[in-house]
Amino acid sequence: MVNRAPVLTLWAAVVAERLGFDRDEALSLGKALAGLNAQSKGRSLGIFKPVEHRKELAEKKARPGEEFWIELLGRPIPARITDHGLRAVIKGRPIEPDGVSRYLQEKFGPRLESVKEAMLALARAFKAEELASKAYSLYEQFRPEIPPGLKGWGAKGELKLDLIRRLSRQSQS
Repeated sequence: MVNRAPVLTLWAAVVAERLGFDRDEALSLGKALAGLNAQSKGRSLGIFKPVEHRKELAEKKARPGEEFWIELLGRPIPARITDHGLRAVIKGRPIEPDGVSRYLQEKFGPRLESVKEAMLALARAFKAEELASKAYSLYEQFRPEIPPGLKGWGAKGELKLDLIRRLSRQSQS
């Protein structure tokens, strides 16, 4: 039983690695993607206020040499090159992979490796270009079921590894 945020974080990191990012870069991008998705969902449910002054923020982020955008699972993620490599950036701060690793370990516990292996097998079942275009729809097929609306906010659901493995086998046949 797990909520969707760590599932999406891990899946996005697995996909990013499959697309050529190193492990630390992938963890950073995965965490940013899940956070951006949670913010969008929270705004749609009325939990978070809409972002104001969006034009000013876009102009600030567009300055040359600061941040650039990487698309992952159909969502643009702000990123920058740091002394430690590429990192996703949220609110001007790079997301460090060690924190993401601890977060995933805490959320999945002893099942982390088996979940990651199932997701890796699914990611490897596709050519990189095909995975890039299908990754989010694959996530929608295996993500935990939760109640719709506010009832589902932060709720845990069952992550079915057999479903992830079945999707992997189906794509290979």
